[in-house]
Formats: sequence, C-alpha cells, structure tokens
Amino acid sequence: MPKITQTKSKNGSTQRQLDTLRSLGLRRIGHTVEVKDNEQTRGMLHRVRHLIKVEGD
Repeated sequence: MPKITQTKSKNGSTQRQLDTLRSLGLRRIGHTVEVKDNEQTRGMLHRVRHLIKVEGD
C-alpha cells in the first residue's frame, strides 16, 4: 500500500482538490496516510499530484 504525504499547502486549491485531499484522509502539511492501490485512488492522486508525495508501491 503506498504512503501519501501532503507536502504543500491547500491554500488556493479548488474545491474539487480540497474534497480530494479530504477523501484521501490528508489534513495538513506533513500528514501521511496509507491508501489502497486501485484505479479510483490513482485518479485521486493524479488530481492533487502537485500537493503530495507518493512513497512505496
């Protein structure tokens, strides 16, 4: 399961991006969560790829 870390602020993001971060479980800069690796999650990660860092598989 990949680890996702929020690396940048969500200030200035669209509502769609804010909703995506919330759905991933990210709350603040430096917060890390593990998510399942499936098509839906990959699409969410792609939408906010400029705000996060992905580690692992």
